[in-house]
Amino acid sequence: MLAHDRVGSGCPVVLLHGWPGDRSDYADVAPLLADEADVVVPDLRGFGESERDPDGDHAMAAQVRAVIELMDHVGFGVAVVGGYDVGSRVAQQLAVEHPGRVRALVVTPPLPGAGRRVLEPQAQREFWYQAFHQLELAEQLVDGRPDAVRAYLAHFWNHWSGPTFTPSDARLDHLAQRYGVPGAFTASIGWYRGGSGTAARALVEKPPQTPVATPTTVLWPEHDPLFPRAWSDRVGEWFAAADLRHVDGVGHFVPVEAPDVFAAAVRDAATE
Repeated sequence: MLAHDRVGSGCPVVLLHGWPGDRSDYADVAPLLADEADVVVPDLRGFGESERDPDGDHAMAAQVRAVIELMDHVGFGVAVVGGYDVGSRVAQQLAVEHPGRVRALVVTPPLPGAGRRVLEPQAQREFWYQAFHQLELAEQLVDGRPDAVRAYLAHFWNHWSGPTFTPSDARLDHLAQRYGVPGAFTASIGWYRGGSGTAARALVEKPPQTPVATPTTVLWPEHDPLFPRAWSDRVGEWFAAADLRHVDGVGHFVPVEAPDVFAAAVRDAATE
């Protein structure tokens, strides 16, 4: 069972974190919803305090299965599901495989539609880490070394965030503790080793014959170096009822950088 926090009462809501984060990514979002929503925030499989698959399977199928098991455990027949980064991909796949369990989606990039643009020089300068994570060298250099883990994670939290956001030392210390346990970093990059990263998916994805019908709010940040806004041009090919909202001034970590914006989108989805 996924380790999770639960607050509030009302409309069921599940919020899914990204890499390199954990369920604390929503520490400022969940309280904003607690008066009107029953909010469950898990650590995804292989992350934080959740279990690790002994075979290292922490990619898409395992993540979707684990979220459904959690929803069953907490009694959520249907829920609004929000996510960013890895959590966004899992939320989207949840709506594809289990449309009856997802009332609405609230997601940030990645979303499908990048296509061969992921091979452009600027994109490749950003997505280098996904190829690096395929190498045994990644775990040799980082896994089980808290100082190396902290430095590695700090790079992404600083580089991917917006110009006015700086992760606190307390936040980086917390994540270094979670990812610094021997085996934890390697478990987290199982997502990429399982072929679920953007670079692996973008070149093979094709628009579905029938777009996802689940009402979907897409929050696209202004300063995400991984996912330029130009890549939002094909959202409608995958989602039949997409509400694309630009979030100015922030980077990749929308729930952390702009918790009020993310919470407002979840609230809108829960009341429609």
